[in-house]
Amino acid sequence: MTQTLTVLAAAGLLAACGSESGSGTADGSRRDSGSDGSTARLTGVRWNIESLTVDGKKQQAPSGTYVRLGGKGGAGGHFGCNGYGADVSVRGDTVRFKPGVHTQMACDDLDFEQSLARALDGTLKADVADDRLTLTNTQGDRIALTSGPTIPEAPLQGTTWTVDSVGSDDTARPLPKQVAGKARLVFGKDGTVRGNLGCNDVTAKAAPRDGKIAFGTPKTTRMLCQGAKAKTERDLLKLFDGTARYEVKDDSLTLTAQDGTVVTAGAQKTDR
Repeated sequence: MTQTLTVLAAAGLLAACGSESGSGTADGSRRDSGSDGSTARLTGVRWNIESLTVDGKKQQAPSGTYVRLGGKGGAGGHFGCNGYGADVSVRGDTVRFKPGVHTQMACDDLDFEQSLARALDGTLKADVADDRLTLTNTQGDRIALTSGPTIPEAPLQGTTWTVDSVGSDDTARPLPKQVAGKARLVFGKDGTVRGNLGCNDVTAKAAPRDGKIAFGTPKTTRMLCQGAKAKTERDLLKLFDGTARYEVKDDSLTLTAQDGTVVTAGAQKTDR
């Protein structure tokens, strides 16, 4: 797998196309035969990665690392820092990955992520036992995964959504370091949204319905913004130009403005 990562909004990673085999289930997912001969569900499941063994050396996976094999031949997930996407085909106990799109976040340590990306490139054998899955590639590298516990889906309203990236339909840019972790949105049950655009605070009406949010005219503070802060603010203000589509998957939110601008955000983690 090339280590030049193509940038895409993380929440759109599951849209990659491919083919798969197996009998359908009522929820539209597939059931495939594992290498032990039992019928095990591979697709439509969030497989949390526990460890990676390369050349006999075992590495524990960072918290939150996972892969989901989509019901339409797509694979997506998170490698510890960046989001991951691929085309995937499942036939019996054979899973074939073709690397797709990735986010490109600046991370201190990418060793595990890069090793995992290489291990998931090509043909792997799947061994499923209860809620555990082992993927082994042709070099003998092994990935140990489990189907639980999963991250509960965060509600749109009442969650603090920290903006991760801004882009268009086919590309997205991680937020620059100057604004990373600062830009955020909170949708209230009173039909409003408040937050920060990377520089100025913002409030507006925001009425969600049927996968769309009707935004009102934004009111912002009046700090003078320059450089990356000003650019991020201009991009985020495009959400407030009419009605935006939204989608929540697990702890990720994707907002798509009328002009095609795509904003991804993650649910802010709190200690409870």
